[in-house]
Amino acid sequence: MRIGTPLSPSATRVMLLGAGELGKEVIIALQRLGVEVVAVDRYDGAPGHQVAHYAQTIDMADGVVLARLIDSEKPLLVVPEIEAIATETLLELEAAGLCRVIPTARAAHLTMNREGIRRLAAEELRLPTSSYAFADSLKDLRVAVEGKDGIGYPCVVKPVMSSSGKGQSKIDSAEDLAGAWHYASTGGRVDKGRVIVEGFIDFDYEVTLLTVRALDENGQVETHFCEPIGHLQVKGDYVESWQPQPMSAVALRRAREIAAAVTGNLGGQGLFGVELFVKGDTVWFSEVSPRPHDTGMVTLISQRQSEFELHARAILGLSVDTSLRNPGASAVIYGGMEGGGLCYEGVAEALRIPGTDLRLFGKPAAFQRRRMGVALAEGKDTDEARRRAKQAAGKVRLTRA
Repeated sequence: MRIGTPLSPSATRVMLLGAGELGKEVIIALQRLGVEVVAVDRYDGAPGHQVAHYAQTIDMADGVVLARLIDSEKPLLVVPEIEAIATETLLELEAAGLCRVIPTARAAHLTMNREGIRRLAAEELRLPTSSYAFADSLKDLRVAVEGKDGIGYPCVVKPVMSSSGKGQSKIDSAEDLAGAWHYASTGGRVDKGRVIVEGFIDFDYEVTLLTVRALDENGQVETHFCEPIGHLQVKGDYVESWQPQPMSAVALRRAREIAAAVTGNLGGQGLFGVELFVKGDTVWFSEVSPRPHDTGMVTLISQRQSEFELHARAILGLSVDTSLRNPGASAVIYGGMEGGGLCYEGVAEALRIPGTDLRLFGKPAAFQRRRMGVALAEGKDTDEARRRAKQAAGKVRLTRA
């Protein structure tokens, strides 16, 4: 592949659909390789808008508007970075030869909601998953949980389509059903009337296994794995992650087999975030995202090439290196307040902690649990890295300008 010069007729143009904090890092990685980037998001001033060559603001769930923009910009590659996109339109455009979607339009379509990917993993690929059912109303939810062949308690209720754990809750009794239904049905980004109910797995830990499909020297797709990433979630939202997460040899082998099976079926090139539950040597598939993963932000400090660099290289047909540089950790910095006109304080204090770094996303407005930045840290082991990352994150606070 030849890469042209940005802002010239020879430019290699890539369009990102979604320009949040993850998209911003992908844009930077692409620009370092000489790629011209068009960043698209649903609101002005998104983090990726601030660094891209061109910024566009549209409703990406509107297929007509999305098709018009792709036709106007004519990118070499269309790279979905969020779920809330008119993926049916991407399927049509790719089938007509009007654009190439990363990793494929089918992958973007299947993974945009939990129903598509869960049915693929459990029913077609026969991968181990939790028990599950779908519901379109509170009445359906009650039957799915308490019916003759119901999931039972405890269980987890999620919107079929959401991001960063929004709308997700664990329920332990009938008294929790109504609240869980309301939270899930209002937490979805597009389909706000359908939820998935999952049986609760008594796992030891969760991992994200970043899996990269990249071309080898002969132009054939080869699958690469990063070291597993452990993470802690609160109400379905990641609050810290670390790499590497220790696993038994049997569990790691099985995790890689599951990741290779699901990403191989989805096809294409790029990085996938495969989420798994682990108990001893037993591994269950949970979810997959055909793009960089929020827990993978730790790779900005732990790997030779971060997940964003790996994604950029893989989609351009370039070689990748998934090697670990040192143990690392990340800790989320939350808004803690509502509104705009924001400033970050405590940055100098955070960066005085040895082995630390920060990513402040520059989002134009905050709310209490909005992810506004992340602290990164390296250490002699993950325990030290986690302590440093959490300490650094605790130093940073948002205030009014």
